[in-house]
Amino acid sequence: MTYQETLDWLFNQLPMYQRKGAAAYKADLSNINLLAAHLGNPHTTFKTVHVAGTNGKGSTSHMMASVLQEAGYKVGLYTSPHLKDFRERIKINGELCSKQFVMGFVKKHKAFFEEHQLSFFEMTVGMAFSYFAVKKVDIAIIEVGLGGRLDATNIITPVLSVITNIGMDHTQFLGDTIPLIAAEKGGIIKENVPVVIGEYNEETEEVFSTLSRKRNAPLHKAYDFDLMPMQSDLVGDYQKNNIRTVQVAFSVLQGASFHVGIQHIAKGLKNVVKNTGLQGRWQILQEEPKVICDTGHNKEGLTYVMNQLGKERYKNLHIVLGVVSDKDLESILPLFPGYASYYFCKPAVPRGMEVQHLKKEAEGLGLKGKAYPSVKEAFKAAKKVAGTSDLIFIGGSTFVVAEII
Repeated sequence: MTYQETLDWLFNQLPMYQRKGAAAYKADLSNINLLAAHLGNPHTTFKTVHVAGTNGKGSTSHMMASVLQEAGYKVGLYTSPHLKDFRERIKINGELCSKQFVMGFVKKHKAFFEEHQLSFFEMTVGMAFSYFAVKKVDIAIIEVGLGGRLDATNIITPVLSVITNIGMDHTQFLGDTIPLIAAEKGGIIKENVPVVIGEYNEETEEVFSTLSRKRNAPLHKAYDFDLMPMQSDLVGDYQKNNIRTVQVAFSVLQGASFHVGIQHIAKGLKNVVKNTGLQGRWQILQEEPKVICDTGHNKEGLTYVMNQLGKERYKNLHIVLGVVSDKDLESILPLFPGYASYYFCKPAVPRGMEVQHLKKEAEGLGLKGKAYPSVKEAFKAAKKVAGTSDLIFIGGSTFVVAEII
């Protein structure tokens, strides 16, 4: 198979949560354990940091990778989903995994994948672990895909676990209360492995304290630390919490014989985009009119984004908005400003919410606008009417942003 045929097979052969939703979720680690054994347990050959959370886990993972790169380490980075290129999920020192490795890996193990009906995510996790082992990384930052306890990444025993925060998202899989979701994400807390918790939440504090005590895992609450402020090239207001989490994470890793100085942390935080290629986090795409996109897509994430949008100066606000079908519109639509002009659209994935349904629900809450058949057409319409002193915001879903970047 060519590279494109290999990707088509990966995407189309088996259900994929990011595209199709619930049908692809497997509440079981037996398949990934089977695959890991088949591959020779590559994840045991390098050190790892495991990062979970409702929001911020992607940014935090990229920040940590950037800092470690500045300190001279060979750093693997596994994240999901990707925006433009499948290989964004698997990087070493910011470089994408090679097309040859993707093709060779699938070709070599395709029969095993088919025999055991592995999910897209399980195959991709196995691919990442194999790549990092072959390339002999010093350490890999591994972002959880969904939840934690039953996520395919949760076969690793990391040197550090990080949980950024807990919010109401993916409730159909993780539970419909904050403590239940915290317990699922807290499933990455391992015996005798230190854990850093990023943000305070009264409902989760007891959950994490209990889990860490049961597992003899030293607990570090980032929100209790009064640290020297540091800046990042990730300029979203919400990054302040992620920066603090990263600072505390490295104070723990320094005790685990990682040679990372304050200068590496400062430089790493300032060069995340250059070092790791992260996109879509309060990303300014152009000026006059100013165009900003952000992948925030749940109540907690969008609250930060809308607050920051409220601090921008502009004449008129245009919002290109699309979401996925399992999104709780009652929790997110009230966060959007009623004075903006809306350009409703459906992201081009099977999970995308039908645009007429989104428009109807939004208009019921006083958000006025027109429906467009695609993200690109919605953006084109916004650009056509926006004056040079206006602002266009694009968001609501990772997949909406992916079509614009």
